[in-house]
Amino acid sequence: MRTLKLTILSIAMLTLIPYTSFAQENENQLFYVHEDRVKPSMIEKYEQISKEFKEACIEHNLQGLSWQVAATATGRYMIISPMENMAELDKNVMAPLAEKMGDEAFNKMFMRFNECYDKHGDYTVYLNKELTYMPEGISTITEGQNYRKWHFLHVTPENIQNLKTKLKELKALFERKGSKEYYRIYHNGFGTMGDYYIAVLSAIDEEDYAKKSKANQVLLGEEGKKLFDEVFQYVYKYEVESGGMHPDLSYTPN
Repeated sequence: MRTLKLTILSIAMLTLIPYTSFAQENENQLFYVHEDRVKPSMIEKYEQISKEFKEACIEHNLQGLSWQVAATATGRYMIISPMENMAELDKNVMAPLAEKMGDEAFNKMFMRFNECYDKHGDYTVYLNKELTYMPEGISTITEGQNYRKWHFLHVTPENIQNLKTKLKELKALFERKGSKEYYRIYHNGFGTMGDYYIAVLSAIDEEDYAKKSKANQVLLGEEGKKLFDEVFQYVYKYEVESGGMHPDLSYTPN
């Protein structure tokens, strides 16, 4: 949530969506992400407080802010919101809510959030349309497919362009083969150390993801295997996270 520099940074809440549609017209859509590393024993409490926070936003009709929540199986909760530009970080979008709730109640809610994690932080990411493969239209909202798989491709500065070139070739191969395994590519922005791309895939559940992945592997064949090997020549660290979206914790104003 933009300017959580002023409010949410100290309280820790915010993850990725505009008010109406996530179909993007721009090549690179900027998103603000607040990430909480929630303790395993506090996940239930964290989600309960998140629901209370959402209800407070609905009750007091918070405007000018919308977010989606994604969570990994390892307890990384990402609160994501779209941004037009970095200047939005200067806006205190939570001020109206604090005023309506009262400072005491507002601060108390976020003190409860702080009990749920030892680490949290903020950064930006870009949705890269040029590298994303969604032939039916780019959107981060995938109805009926809230399961997520995140593939992190960490790359050194000297290999960024090489990796980007290979990701373009990969998209071209998916297009030529007519693959049914769609993906979105993000790359890191302000607030992170190091460079990385993230391939995000949606599915109904783990079984559906595995089925799509296997079918795609067969479809791409040896050509695909060779190209993936070339992609990983420029990746110095590879990480995979599983999890899903939480519509019950997400918020869009009326």
